[in-house]
Amino acid sequence: MAERTGSARDELRERAQKVDPRYTEGELLVVASGRNQSEAELIANLLLEEGIPSVTRRSRGFDVPDMLAAGRRDLLVAASALPAAREVLLQSEIVDESEPYRPSPLKLLGGLLAGVVAVGAVLVLVALVGR
Repeated sequence: MAERTGSARDELRERAQKVDPRYTEGELLVVASGRNQSEAELIANLLLEEGIPSVTRRSRGFDVPDMLAAGRRDLLVAASALPAAREVLLQSEIVDESEPYRPSPLKLLGGLLAGVVAVGAVLVLVALVGR
């Protein structure tokens, strides 16, 4: 058992040495998705070979544990790595150049609500100053 632990530790150390620190800053953003766990791991390893660390998670609607390795997986990278990751994936033809980046629906909703609150605040100020 100790041999396996040492082997796993060596593998983690090797993976960590491949990471370029420039690509670790900022929030996590979705850069691509795989049709299943195997495809997502292939993409993650492709990115890691270029020094780009990534995180894999189940896509919305596919987060049922009974699906095991089946179902879509999102690959997330740090904001600083997004342009480099897109370039790597474009060169390997994993993503299409016409495929636009879509922000998280929650962030979009938050932005819209903030805009509505700002407009409401301006209208209240105008009403108060007009008295």
